[in-house]
Amino acid sequence: TGAQRIKGYRPDEIIGKHFSDFYTAEDREKGVPQQALKTAADEGRVEKEGWRVRKDGSRFWASVVIDAIKDNAGTLIGFAKITRDISEKKKAEQALEEARDALFQAQKLETVGRLAGGIAHDFNNLLMGIQGYVSLMLWRMDKDHPDYEKLRKIEEQVMSGAGLTRQLLGFARRGKYETKPANLNEIIERTVNMFGRTRKEIVIHTQYT
Repeated sequence: TGAQRIKGYRPDEIIGKHFSDFYTAEDREKGVPQQALKTAADEGRVEKEGWRVRKDGSRFWASVVIDAIKDNAGTLIGFAKITRDISEKKKAEQALEEARDALFQAQKLETVGRLAGGIAHDFNNLLMGIQGYVSLMLWRMDKDHPDYEKLRKIEEQVMSGAGLTRQLLGFARRGKYETKPANLNEIIERTVNMFGRTRKEIVIHTQYT
């Protein structure tokens, strides 16, 4: 029969036993089978989905309908239960939900990419303007001028910023990135030289290991 195929029990193995044997141990502890019978008795029918257990201990996702059976006087005399194995339907629903989540994440990533591209483009324009003025000042300044090295550091930082904007643009356009080793001490030193004297009340301490 269909019940034997779904649940694995022969009629002589299960007839006479309580239908809660098909429920998981967790659901039995919560009183789910009794709650289902109470709802069916009170409302005439209950429809639920949940995990059920086969004879071999494996689980399947089931759709269960329990109808209350009453005599002509309206007295409850029993229940009729129909169980359907909808495991494949459940898997299909889960796969669809995962696909929707993946699409939503992809859309969010695309939005972030567009935003990053717009910011990077505008920021790059600002950096190019700064670089132009710094290059012009350096061109007119002797190398022994006390501010020459400061301007050189500014130029280096501007170029570093331009490199960052290129990475942002690459991310926005789903481009490929070229990775290479970097000396963190040099990066930190350039940053300290650039910003270390911007505010007199701030003191930057560095320690190299």
